[in-house]
Amino acid sequence: MAAFSQETGKPVRVVALVGPAGTGKTSLAEAMLFTAGAISRQGSVDAGTAVGDASPEARARRGSTELNLARFVYLEETFVLMDAPGASGFAPDALPAIAAADLAVVVIDPDPARAALAEPALRLLEALGVPHAIFVNKIDQARGRIRDLLEALQPMSARPILARQIPIREGEAITGFIDLALERAFHYRPGKASERIEIPQALAQRESAERFHMLEQLADHDDALLEKLLMDETPEPAMVFGDLSRETGDSLVVPLLFGSAQGDHGVRRLLKMLRHETPSPAAAEARLGADGGTYVFKIAHANAAGRLAYARTFSGLAEGAELHDREGNAVRAGALFTVLGDKLGKTASVPPGAVTAIAKVDTIRAGDVISNGRARCAGFAPPMPGHALAIATRDRKDDVRLSTALHKLVEEDAGLAWDQDAETHEMLLRGISDEHLNMVLARLKRRYSVAVDAQPPRIAYRESIRRTATQRGRHKKQSGGHGQFGDVVIEVAPRGRGEGFAFDDRITGGAVPRQWIPAVEAGVRDAMERGPLGFPVVDVAVTLIDGSYHTVDSSELAFRTAGRIAMSEALAACSPHLLEPVARVTIETPGSATSRITSSIASHRGQMLGITPRAGWSRWDVVEALMPEAQLHGLGAELRALSQGLATYRAEFDHLAELNGALADAVVKQSKAA
Repeated sequence: MAAFSQETGKPVRVVALVGPAGTGKTSLAEAMLFTAGAISRQGSVDAGTAVGDASPEARARRGSTELNLARFVYLEETFVLMDAPGASGFAPDALPAIAAADLAVVVIDPDPARAALAEPALRLLEALGVPHAIFVNKIDQARGRIRDLLEALQPMSARPILARQIPIREGEAITGFIDLALERAFHYRPGKASERIEIPQALAQRESAERFHMLEQLADHDDALLEKLLMDETPEPAMVFGDLSRETGDSLVVPLLFGSAQGDHGVRRLLKMLRHETPSPAAAEARLGADGGTYVFKIAHANAAGRLAYARTFSGLAEGAELHDREGNAVRAGALFTVLGDKLGKTASVPPGAVTAIAKVDTIRAGDVISNGRARCAGFAPPMPGHALAIATRDRKDDVRLSTALHKLVEEDAGLAWDQDAETHEMLLRGISDEHLNMVLARLKRRYSVAVDAQPPRIAYRESIRRTATQRGRHKKQSGGHGQFGDVVIEVAPRGRGEGFAFDDRITGGAVPRQWIPAVEAGVRDAMERGPLGFPVVDVAVTLIDGSYHTVDSSELAFRTAGRIAMSEALAACSPHLLEPVARVTIETPGSATSRITSSIASHRGQMLGITPRAGWSRWDVVEALMPEAQLHGLGAELRALSQGLATYRAEFDHLAELNGALADAVVKQSKAA
């Protein structure tokens, strides 16, 4: 179904800006909005005046922490711009939204040495099936050759990267460009449209060669164009631009343009490319299976407007329209809002293809595709939250408010989760990275006035034994009336690592009546909850071999107490030792950082398991290792520092390993002091 703007009568299209952190995506969005006349003044990220990055957390770090939306009209074409955070810790917020885009622009630096930073974004877009282009920002700071950048980028893309421009230089500075499709040259003018100039004579031969190469790339998917090239005929401009539009929209090629957001260079050329080559909303609608319906990509809790569902509607939407949740229940759309950064504008309806914020649809969830009278989940799996902090309110009266606030924050952020550890009873806040969790804590305090203390979660140490011991446990108490009497003898022995607990009995002659034997086992288990070193005991075998009872004073409680006494004394005599949990860690990293990361693993008492190439990625490795869980806190930040912010890891419990010496002594001392 066609999607039209109420203002222009033309398709409303959605463009996402993605790419590494620090490449100037928000600055580019600001320049695009200013050039299109959507804002009257071009703000600055550093000054905290940009339309995007409006939250205090984003302004404090001078980088995006959440998805930002803005709407503009350029040359009678309506666009919605999605500015996605570049830092990997904040990516889950943007993933469902990017899937709804008609085209994505990957914003990168001009330095070929930093080209690897673009690969995660390129691979994500390929996986989502979203057509995309590349914009090389900060071109006025470039010192290397665009050709070298292209050569570095191409192995990272499954599709050919098609250079649309070549630079014009004055000395080392890039002062303009030649558009290979238009065969025209332009000179940059800050704050104004670039001035058309004659193609410099020194670049005429290169322009001809680069244009022919571009046409050859297009001809790989157009037999008519290929025939013209073979016949040495000049293709008509309509054929060239038609192929550029079709092949970009069909994800057959990846156009590359360059410019400078802060210098206002190349922004208009980018906007014109988007105007001509961004595909219609029909492709995104089909990709999402929306079938003329509405796709919800984000939930947010705004102070005044309440809970808002951010959505793209492919058939238009009016206030009061009937929607359906995943259970098939009818939900009436409340107020509708247009979005420009953190500013909401109320509207009675939105046209097909538009992005809107919908109020009062409390059972609609992020990821819902609402069509044909029911919602279904689009199925975008967010990254698993792999980092955790133990949090506790500074004032116990805030516990209920904390729970309410966390429910809202988790609903907003697909990369966030929280739970209570069954063993330590700590409340654990889980996120994608340490910087992600720090941002959540800041937001928790600012929005909900809940201050918490945060620390690394307690490590689930265990203890076991090395020796066998036989021990009697007797519980005798007389205080008038019926007393208490239980007497047991147990044999305690170590088991193999991971074999767990086993209980048996070799009672003969009724030394311990059968009905009290389960109570003895319960008492043994009680003692194992906290061994001599202060931690749960594992991998032991206990055999009840003898005992005695009293016909009047023996009871279940008495034998349970006797079992606990016997086990506690036996464990102390069995040479107890500490066990620490060891995780299997899988790290995905650019190959250039692999050696540094393996050295880091060794410094954290890690054991290397192997290094393999990352399937489908250019010069990336998968590093696998075993590492003590006590060494994982802060690992994410260290890996990012070693890999230009690119390496990520996931960890899962593998086994328990013996911990000895000063490290074990320190753990035991801390446990006994707690």
